[in-house]
Amino acid sequence: MMSKSYTNLLDLASGNFPVMGVSREKKRLPRVMTVPGVISELDDDQANSVSSDVQSSVIQDRVIIVANQLPVKAKRRPDNRGWSFSWDEDSLLLQLKDGLPEDMEVIYVGSLKVDVDVNEQDDVSTVLLDRFKCVAAFLPPEILTKFYHGFCKQHLWPLFHYMLPFSSTHGGRFDRSLWEAYVAANKIFSQKVIEVINPEDDYVWIHDYHLMVLPTFLRRRFTRLRMGFFLHSPFPSSEIYRTLPVREEILKALLNSDLIGFHTFDYARHFLSCCSRMLGLEYQSKRGYIGLEYYGRTVGIKIMPVGIHMGQIESVLRLADKEWRVRELKQQFEGKTVLLGVDDMDIFKGVDLKLLAMEHLLKHHPKWQGRAVLVQISNPARGRGRELEEIQAEIQSTCQRINETYGQPGYEPIVFIDRPVSLSERVAYYTIAECVVVTAVRDGMNLTPYEYVVCRQGVTGSEFSSESSGPKKSMLVVSEFIGCSPSLSGAIRVNPWNTEATAEAMNESISMAESEKQLRHEKHYRYVSTHDVAYWSRSFFQDMERTCKDHFRRRCWGIGLSFGFRVVALDPNFRKLSIDDIVNAYVKSKNRAILFDYDGTVMPQTAINRAPSQEVISIINTLCDDVKNTVFVVSGRGRDSLGKWFSPCKKLGIAAEHGYFMRWSANEEWETCGQSVDFGWIQIAEPVMKLYTEATDGSYIETKESALVWHHRDADPGFGSSQAKEMLDHLESVLANEPVAVKSGQFIVEVKPQGVSKGLVAENIFSSMTEKGKRPDFVVCIGDDRSDEDMFEIIGNAISSGILAPYSSVFACTVGQKPSKAKYYLDDTSDVVVMLEALADASDPPPSDDDETDSS
Repeated sequence: MMSKSYTNLLDLASGNFPVMGVSREKKRLPRVMTVPGVISELDDDQANSVSSDVQSSVIQDRVIIVANQLPVKAKRRPDNRGWSFSWDEDSLLLQLKDGLPEDMEVIYVGSLKVDVDVNEQDDVSTVLLDRFKCVAAFLPPEILTKFYHGFCKQHLWPLFHYMLPFSSTHGGRFDRSLWEAYVAANKIFSQKVIEVINPEDDYVWIHDYHLMVLPTFLRRRFTRLRMGFFLHSPFPSSEIYRTLPVREEILKALLNSDLIGFHTFDYARHFLSCCSRMLGLEYQSKRGYIGLEYYGRTVGIKIMPVGIHMGQIESVLRLADKEWRVRELKQQFEGKTVLLGVDDMDIFKGVDLKLLAMEHLLKHHPKWQGRAVLVQISNPARGRGRELEEIQAEIQSTCQRINETYGQPGYEPIVFIDRPVSLSERVAYYTIAECVVVTAVRDGMNLTPYEYVVCRQGVTGSEFSSESSGPKKSMLVVSEFIGCSPSLSGAIRVNPWNTEATAEAMNESISMAESEKQLRHEKHYRYVSTHDVAYWSRSFFQDMERTCKDHFRRRCWGIGLSFGFRVVALDPNFRKLSIDDIVNAYVKSKNRAILFDYDGTVMPQTAINRAPSQEVISIINTLCDDVKNTVFVVSGRGRDSLGKWFSPCKKLGIAAEHGYFMRWSANEEWETCGQSVDFGWIQIAEPVMKLYTEATDGSYIETKESALVWHHRDADPGFGSSQAKEMLDHLESVLANEPVAVKSGQFIVEVKPQGVSKGLVAENIFSSMTEKGKRPDFVVCIGDDRSDEDMFEIIGNAISSGILAPYSSVFACTVGQKPSKAKYYLDDTSDVVVMLEALADASDPPPSDDDETDSS
């Protein structure tokens, strides 16, 4: 027998991972969940959530912050006996605590930047937990290499920065073993979260692209967990993202979060476009909030650029004065105009392009030769690869060429600092620089311009703060492809690929009038000082609270296998229809109304032959033969096809085209239920729809007797959706004075007469039955799509509005587990047929000829 702890990486990578147990540690935080999680489709209220048997002793929310690395520095003791740890003050994860409620407990889950021997891991875990409230995730070396340097750095990082793997030597081919390691690493992180979580009290906030499938692992275990995710890198356009072989797995995993955050609207727009094109999901904007409806859950989309930690920068500014580093730099660059670059050594930071722009500046603006200096600080590389080695060699070569060409005794136009630079020293460089230049070709955020602006403002009482006795001024030349660019409206934005234009921007920045520099600086400082890291984390957390406020009032089911897993959130009263219950109510009733949709309800949507089976015809005839029953098929299909298909059912009522045409039996004439029989509007609407059809490849017009329907299911998702919105607005405008309704649905835009809906059909049937002395005391209504929701709404209010008797048994039922105004569901069309068959079996037989003779 296979051990339950066994994990096959191939199963993991395909998403067929088992429900994970709580791994054991020597020491745990208080309030640990002790009940194993089980996801099941139960019909009672016990399926709400996985929770602890023991009530929390402290009624207080906690937040568990999960990231690839903990905000902790670790180094071996000098005697080589054990480790010493300290907070990493530069870590964003540590800084964001300033924006969280003061009484909120913060737990960190992540890995360390150092290798810890297996024999030391338990002791290290205990120390980190006791002193720092950190839970360390130790990845086995073979997983770590493939996870971080493999999938993260070889696949996700380049792709998210718009670099496609065109060849095995350029970007590298997709390697499924790296994906398997990525999934395995995310699973290890999830186990660490599970060790410390109290799912009913805690929030989980996951950070960055290293952990994009973690939400699925956690959601499988806790259906109601309050969980947010923030992506600190760019999110590429759908054309780029769609090349990823595991694109849908990652998208669906992210959608298991409650709130997904991005730095800019562009990144969020790209993500939403991917959801539309690959998953058919459309977003909605309501009162300033963007949300995606996903199986009854609203997944919030947050757009909020991160900021800097003002207190940290200002404290370092004071420290820089004491170290006299500012004075040294001012002496070193006396009489020079300093342009500054601070970048990671990365193929996407555009350092090579910046150097070429500087070379162009010196060549075409000779006045700056001997005066302008570009100080380029290059932080150590975090990635590996041939591309990085090539770019480093090019940078060195370019620096050498420029300095040889334009250098003079005592003057080097390029000062390249290729070593780690402390924040204190970096602040000193910011203080003396006239302009900061950022030419990254793609970057998630880049806080260098923010830090620079604050340093140029200085702090009160600082001897060496920027021009402390005079007006503050600063200049920025920033790439339009970085996340902070939209926030810096006073910066000179450039396309870094255009080195000539970048050179002119650099010239403009250092040649600009002092008053103009001052105005731009003031504008930037107002923004940077008010939109700091605390503002960002507070805003994100408040949105997470708002998005999750209904979690414990809703009924949730976890369904689906592998990375297709999702949580369906439904009304607490929504449950599967019990055939025994409905049959019992059916037998006790005297006047019954049975209404059902056709396509997707008794006929599968995928069926090639759309005509009803002999079994369905027989069941319907049995129901119709019971004198207590009024049976109707209510469909959007035309009356000709419905009349032909159900011709054997002489007593069946048919409402065609959503109720525009209606007849009570085969022996009666069709009635027109619309308010108007004037179809002059077709002459107006049809040319407009043809115009959009010609312009939208894959779309077509369906002409009904009472309506026109424009379908765009087979069109490009983004373009089709855009055209549908435009058409809706166009048709509403030209048909404003016509007796029609223009509505959009799933991949359709429909124009139909006013006063036509399935809800009105239901009202009409109930009213007619009451007039005939057969006020219904039993109603069953079944449907599967949006148009059926009108019926469910009418039926839901029918008793309170007096249409039905107070003691009526009402069964509004949708097909499939999904958000609905119905209170019941059946899984599929076969379930519907089984239920109707059960009612047919419980029906009274039709009166025989002898009975009719006796009664006469």
